[in-house]
Amino acid sequence: MKKKTFSRRNFLATAGKAGMVAGLSGNALSALARNVAAGQLAGSPAPIPWQQQPLPYSFSALEPSIDARTMEIHFTKHAAGYAKSLAEAAEAEKVDTRAITLESLLASISRYSAKMRNNAGGHYNHSLFWQLMATPGKTGSPSAGLMTAIQKDFGSLETLKTKFEDAGKTRFGSGWAWVIFDGDKKLSVVSTPNQDNSLMDISEVKAIPLFGLDVWEHAYYLKYQNKRADYISAWWNVLNWDFVNKRFDVLNA
Repeated sequence: MKKKTFSRRNFLATAGKAGMVAGLSGNALSALARNVAAGQLAGSPAPIPWQQQPLPYSFSALEPSIDARTMEIHFTKHAAGYAKSLAEAAEAEKVDTRAITLESLLASISRYSAKMRNNAGGHYNHSLFWQLMATPGKTGSPSAGLMTAIQKDFGSLETLKTKFEDAGKTRFGSGWAWVIFDGDKKLSVVSTPNQDNSLMDISEVKAIPLFGLDVWEHAYYLKYQNKRADYISAWWNVLNWDFVNKRFDVLNA
């Protein structure tokens, strides 16, 4: 089936009706609208699909940083469950998934049920997360443009890593650590509880996720047990910088 093309005007109309403007600067709104309209918000040819997509590598591809059994359970049970429950919520709440992007729904998530919030967030976060990882040794490195931004906003890559790891380690209970890109084209580190993210209108900080790390126990417990810090440290070995670079270029355009 041919995918529907979204114009910037249509996106702004939909997002505006949904309360997209709340908490975002004009620059951020324009950037978000432009990138969704171009089908490039996720640094790929299209926004995050509503349905779960195939994993872009084998379950064992991220060894030894992330073990195959954890990846299999994480993808086929947890992430698949979010996608299934999101479809149920969309049907129950009469969301036309052919006429609205997942990103714009997240930007108006306060209008929907807790089931929609939890599962739309869970599906978006995981769909992005799989793309943010690659086989060790094939992950690339920060581009010159991204490194310039990192040095401007953090001082160094090492400082960014320290702040990001601290955000993940200190997130109480379950949640995510993020590097986000705001309307002033500034990078910063935040964490969110449960399956929330900074695209949501209920988020304290509203911005576009550049990359993020799942720090729910199911993401690491089989291999690392209670040593979340070890998992976070090892994750840098599989962070797909090539994908992050493309994502940054789209958002920074």
